[in-house]
Amino acid sequence: MLNKSLLSLALVLAFTHGNTYAEEEYDYIATPEATQVADLLDDDRDGVVNARDLCPGTPETSQVDNDGCGETIKSSEERQLRILFANDSYEINPIFSNQISTMAEFLEAYQSASIEIQGYASKVGSPEYNLELSKKRAEMVQDELLYYGVEPDRVRIIGFGEDRLENDGDDEVAHAVNRRVTATVVGLQEKVVEEWTIFTVIEK
Repeated sequence: MLNKSLLSLALVLAFTHGNTYAEEEYDYIATPEATQVADLLDDDRDGVVNARDLCPGTPETSQVDNDGCGETIKSSEERQLRILFANDSYEINPIFSNQISTMAEFLEAYQSASIEIQGYASKVGSPEYNLELSKKRAEMVQDELLYYGVEPDRVRIIGFGEDRLENDGDDEVAHAVNRRVTATVVGLQEKVVEEWTIFTVIEK
């Protein structure tokens, strides 16, 4: 008898609660749309989102800081020309050809570098003649560089005549060192520090 009473009570409760749940209604709430206030993309794939990236366009393998800026190592290299000439001549002696070709290769490697070719003369003769002679010596070296493919807008010539003597003496040795063309070029290079990844290949 007790079991029948419990069963009846359970059926009544289940029926009552079932109707209550069925009758309850809820208002539909649409999923809110998020407002994107910052660019969270990472166009240069350096691990820093566009909104915080102060150096967009960083090479993909660069080691970057929290602002997305890569670290670079700056290095410089220097090349010099020193070409001597015979008395009253602006013809280049073949023994100096290697200097000129090496300088052309250097300028090819450092495209941002330019060169100023400086021509000089000894104090034998008139200052006016020596000034023109020093310019012709510089022009001859310039022509050689252009022959090797150096762009004209990267080369500048200047003649000093006998105004800037290297040796103030009045003997043949002094005159010989003063009949010259010189140039100094500094090439600057920046190399990006790369970040090691599992895909990095270490050269052996």
